[in-house]
Amino acid sequence: MTLKFALTGLLIALGSSVALADADCPAAPKDAWLSEADMKQKIADLGYTHDVFKVSGNCYEIYGKNKDGKDVEVYFNPVDGSIVKEEVED
Repeated sequence: MTLKFALTGLLIALGSSVALADADCPAAPKDAWLSEADMKQKIADLGYTHDVFKVSGNCYEIYGKNKDGKDVEVYFNPVDGSIVKEEVED
């Protein structure tokens, strides 16, 4: 059972690294980033809801739903709030 959890953790870690490599957010000093509150408002204004909001490398990242109610994973440029990468689940 412990081996199963260890392998699951390893796969998640590897998968996270691969996903992060695909999201090419520019490196910028944190004081140039939109605040989390401002970014969350921008996300809502774009029609997304989020279950998870986090910093992922040089990006803001959410797991949530788009305006059509589909599950999404979206990476945002933290400086201007533009979408860098979006994956929509069918």
